[in-house]
Amino acid sequence: MKIKIYQLFITSLVLVMASCIGDLDVIPKDPNLVTSKTVYNSPAAYKQGLAKLYALFILTGQQGPAGQPDVSGVDEGFSCFTRSMWNMEELTTDEAIWSYPNDAEGTISNLYFNSWLPSDGIPTALFGRLMASMAIINEYIRAVNNSNDPDLVRYHAEARFLRALGYYYGINLYGNMPFVTEADLPGAFLPKQKPRAEVFQYIEEELLAIYPDLGNPRFEYGRADKAAASMLLAKLYLNAEVFLAPTIPPQYAGRNFYNDVITELNKVFEGGYTLAPKYLNNFLADNNTSPEMIFTFNNDGANSQAYDGVWTMIRGNSGNGGWGGLRTRSAFVDLFDSNPSDHRGIFAKEDKGQERGITDPNNSTHGYGIFKFRNVRKDGSTPPNDGTGFIDTDFPLFRLADAYLMYAEAVLRGATNGSTATAVNYINALRNRAEDTPIGDVVTIDLDFILDERGRELYWEGHRRTDLIRFGKFTGSAYIWDWKGGTPEGRSIPDHMKIFPIPAADLATNPTLVQNPGY
Repeated sequence: MKIKIYQLFITSLVLVMASCIGDLDVIPKDPNLVTSKTVYNSPAAYKQGLAKLYALFILTGQQGPAGQPDVSGVDEGFSCFTRSMWNMEELTTDEAIWSYPNDAEGTISNLYFNSWLPSDGIPTALFGRLMASMAIINEYIRAVNNSNDPDLVRYHAEARFLRALGYYYGINLYGNMPFVTEADLPGAFLPKQKPRAEVFQYIEEELLAIYPDLGNPRFEYGRADKAAASMLLAKLYLNAEVFLAPTIPPQYAGRNFYNDVITELNKVFEGGYTLAPKYLNNFLADNNTSPEMIFTFNNDGANSQAYDGVWTMIRGNSGNGGWGGLRTRSAFVDLFDSNPSDHRGIFAKEDKGQERGITDPNNSTHGYGIFKFRNVRKDGSTPPNDGTGFIDTDFPLFRLADAYLMYAEAVLRGATNGSTATAVNYINALRNRAEDTPIGDVVTIDLDFILDERGRELYWEGHRRTDLIRFGKFTGSAYIWDWKGGTPEGRSIPDHMKIFPIPAADLATNPTLVQNPGY
């Protein structure tokens, strides 16, 4: 059975945020009134509070699969972090398209046509999710701060990791983010934006500061540890030229961030992770047994039900018994044409009633389906909860295969502390897993190959938009895929679409916010 830290819930943690007392050090006389002093009155309570913080990234509220949501005013399903992050990272690229039922407002089609607006539901929902999560995490950090108890010190570090992770996705998706920490006491105020580069620096400093206090790699499945922090740092550094553009701040002048990528990845490699013998083992209902998982968001169809990102991929696909129209585009399928035996291309093709090309995006048979993620175990059995419609398959946010590909990319981009020979060996290890049919070795690699290989290895894992931006192929005409920009043959899209707009609803309620250029 999986270890699920966030099966525990603590509604009172959210209620604390609403506290607006004149003297914050006064304990109210009413014993039934919830405050941080009454919530956190035992070690078990602190762990329950930490469980809620992890739940912020996979669940939507206090009542699964829906009910008492953390974020109001939006579709509760869209407010799930993994679901909306996945939609924004994948539907906007060559990897996915979706004939979504009841899409009257275009919140799905605007993503896959690259025509999103500040009023669209999914970017609005994820923005709200991130801001609500930061507030809840800050409240927890205030309560745990300054403790000498070893467990609480680690909980404190894990909470700060989750906050850094939230801000990483904030600057990745929205650019300049409203910024709050535990120093901003609860109450009514309008958070101000910080420039992307300043939040970048904050994330780096936070991760470096908490690293000694985090658990050793693999100390408990699904919890943030030193390897997770190193992976997040490596991702921050790998995307530094994007996040710090157009002008590198003076404090970073002359710094080779790709050396930093290698330094952090080498720490990950020392953590005892190995590749799963079969590629598919990473995406099944018992993928918690995969030795290459570095950091996951965990699902349990019986105890923590949610309409999350993995649920969407499994229940929403086409050609494999799914309920809805989620599939891929022909440009992505092209990546596998040079080696049809590549077992990683797990498509529902013509034999499943699917066509390769997409003439009509609203026709769920146009475009191959993908059934990479499945709610079935390695031995072929299904979890006992399968009949509920919910799933046990965990979301693999960071896994070793990604680290191998990041290492190779950093070497090719100019890291001086890495080895091309080692990079090639890592790539070939992915292509020739122990129990899979070998795909075949490569002898030389370049950046174009790495981008394609990242697509073949990591598709539908929430990386593609970020990768295409980093390689200069998301906007503009350097890479055109079918239905990019809303036309069958695809077309160029403008550079301002590298980030999403600040939601119109947030601009209306917080006049300190400034809309991103182009929107």
